[in-house]
Amino acid sequence: MSAQTASPPFETDIPARLDRLAFGRFHWMVVVALGVTWILDGLEVTIVGALGGVLEEPETLGLTAAEVGLSGTAYVAGAVAGALLFGGLADRYGRKRLFLATLSLYVLATTATAFSVGFASFAVFRFITGMGIGGEYAAINSAIDELIPARVRGWVDLAINGSYWVGTALGAAVSMALLDSSLLGHALGFRAAFGMGSVLALAVVAVRRFVPESPRWLMVHGRHADAERIVRDIETACGAERVTVPRLRVVPGVPVTLARVVRVIFVRYRRRAVLGFALMVAQAFFYNAIFFTYALTLTRFYAVPAGRIGAYLLPFAAGNFFGPLVLGRAFDVIGRRAMIAFTYASSGVLLIATGYAFLHGNLTAESHTAMWTCSFFFASTAASSAYLTVSEVFPLEIRSLAIAVFYAAGTAVGGLVAPALFGRLIQSGSRAELFAGYVLGGSLMLGAALTALLLAVPAERRSLEEVAPPLSADGER
Repeated sequence: MSAQTASPPFETDIPARLDRLAFGRFHWMVVVALGVTWILDGLEVTIVGALGGVLEEPETLGLTAAEVGLSGTAYVAGAVAGALLFGGLADRYGRKRLFLATLSLYVLATTATAFSVGFASFAVFRFITGMGIGGEYAAINSAIDELIPARVRGWVDLAINGSYWVGTALGAAVSMALLDSSLLGHALGFRAAFGMGSVLALAVVAVRRFVPESPRWLMVHGRHADAERIVRDIETACGAERVTVPRLRVVPGVPVTLARVVRVIFVRYRRRAVLGFALMVAQAFFYNAIFFTYALTLTRFYAVPAGRIGAYLLPFAAGNFFGPLVLGRAFDVIGRRAMIAFTYASSGVLLIATGYAFLHGNLTAESHTAMWTCSFFFASTAASSAYLTVSEVFPLEIRSLAIAVFYAAGTAVGGLVAPALFGRLIQSGSRAELFAGYVLGGSLMLGAALTALLLAVPAERRSLEEVAPPLSADGER
């Protein structure tokens, strides 16, 4: 990362003005235009999960169960690479440029996936699709937190992350419909399913053009006049009157070198770094283990027909979607530390209980899905809180890269291993081995809960600049 061009110091009230706004039509536009990222990710993961058994059929791609798991690993590896690549670029060139570029990459890659001819091409296209989604996470989380008022940032962030499950439900419904023999059948239906993401993404491109660049990003890059103009437009749209609010002194031109990024994240904020890593690893393993292989579990152990997998996912998706909506307000009222620990611990205990009942043959496909649903009601909120945490506890100038670093580190450790590992556990046909995988996933969540109790930052209802002063703030140089 290179240094910024030096500009004269100035005082600004832009952060305080953004935080005092009433949540209105402008903020809903931001939620819709940027929140689609999670819908697309949910759609992608669900389609592969729902099609897991179908992709093993000779008339489709003829993959093995292990290859289905490895294709999930390829997608996650792409997301890691995309987050690291585009995260730094979003801090350097702006949130808006990058969230338009990453969405375009996603459209091209998921369309190409529909034309896969075997495992190699399928894995490559899944990798590139993951790059688009990973890049989106870094740029989008930064933009959302920098535009949403502090008093509702927790709930809004969690609710947007929860929209992942809208994509999950959509993927389940689409997969069932397109795989129906009276419509397209398996041979063509699985290809059409991958094309759905590009159709949805293209519809959002037009809306994203109206989302402005983050005024906070413009502010620290010496473009205060542009930031002021955007904030005035937002205040007009929200019907806000100008009042006296606290001001921040900014000294643009702070060198943001890679060495300084490392010092800030791992020295100045090392406790926050440990927290972010623990939360990201646990939720990444938990989710990628189950969702890339849930179809294989249902088909192998409960003989559920491949074309009916989507029906078992719909209640599952509903539990995940409503978790952040129901519990999200508490993150702004009760606080981050208590709620992060509670949701991580609850999901871990429930997954281990599910594994224990499965080991002893006490579950049917329906009851197994019901227990998954209860566990992921809390896990969905926990995973969303991990993204919220890493996006609000590091300085503005490196926020997107910090998100990328912890997303990549957590996903590399927890996400890359999980799909391939669980694919092999399922392929073994051993309930005991799969139970061991459940215990591992649940234990990671319990460990993350303990870490949150010790290290979580009380960021509720506080401005981003109060939680982590910008590097360019006077006194932070």
